[in-house]
Amino acid sequence: MKRRNLMKTVTAAALSLGLMPGLAAAQEVTLRLHQFLPPPATVPKHILKPWAARVEEAAGGKLKIEHYDAMALGGRPPDLMDQAIDGVADIIMTVVGYTPGRFPKTEVFELPFMMTDPVATAKAFQELVETDLQDGEYSSVKVLGAWVHGPGVVHTKDGVTKLEDLEGKKLRGPTRVISDLLGELGATPVGMPLPAIPEALSKGVVDGTVIPWEVTPAIKLSELVTNHTEFGGNEALYTATIIMVMNRDKYDSLPDDVRAAIDAESGMKLAEFAAQVMYDYDKPGRDIAEAAGNTIVQLDEAEVARWKAKAQPVIERWVADMDSKGIDGAALIEQAKALIKKHGG
Repeated sequence: MKRRNLMKTVTAAALSLGLMPGLAAAQEVTLRLHQFLPPPATVPKHILKPWAARVEEAAGGKLKIEHYDAMALGGRPPDLMDQAIDGVADIIMTVVGYTPGRFPKTEVFELPFMMTDPVATAKAFQELVETDLQDGEYSSVKVLGAWVHGPGVVHTKDGVTKLEDLEGKKLRGPTRVISDLLGELGATPVGMPLPAIPEALSKGVVDGTVIPWEVTPAIKLSELVTNHTEFGGNEALYTATIIMVMNRDKYDSLPDDVRAAIDAESGMKLAEFAAQVMYDYDKPGRDIAEAAGNTIVQLDEAEVARWKAKAQPVIERWVADMDSKGIDGAALIEQAKALIKKHGG
């Protein structure tokens, strides 16, 4: 009995003097953030890590976020959502379309020429999450932020200056909707996550890809293709939806002040920040291609109108697919357009 009391006294004294840091730091929460991009890419370097630093600061030393880039915890990019659900990772960032058809309402923002301004579109996506999707198709996770990238650009080995130039070209498509669009426009779509693009181009598996400018430096795309096609007018050819989510049980189990710190830096604040950063980094990516002497073509409004007309069946098929799932696809399109306009797009 005396020995037990003595040990309690010694332990208490050690804690009070900071001599047992392992026990004193036991209250610190550690979260693992898993995603598919390499560390130098825009999203991990300029969005996820600054966000995590702000959250850690707001939590007052009670939280540490560990970054696992480039699928360091294992699996493939399409596995990320399930990794968050199953607790393999606490937080993940992914392209929603890497799990085709699983989050159907989200696809509305990926429809051809839906996006105008990326920040407005991101805020529209985030608002739809908060008012509908969080309790609907994302009910198994806690959504921390939802956003989109800047205007999609066509990057090819051979030039694309008109619609007919796409005929027969094998183009990588990031999501179900965008692959359907590429097929309708005359290309042969090949689905794959972004990290697979360099090898696919080098081996001739694809002749090109569609991605925004901001991520091109991370995969050295301007060294792999020499032609880039942009779209004039107010609407982009496409965008892709991006989301960061947290394991629901982990989120609910956090101390109130730690959860409040995460909430304060997430939601609409994160959506706006992430979309703006990605859009801002389009220019440096474009500048690299220009400095390399690559050919950059911007289609005029008359040519873009031809692409829009050709893409219309993609929208019609998507509406029919939504209707078959009990979702009013036409109404969802109008809702998305109204939200984008509301947020300045």
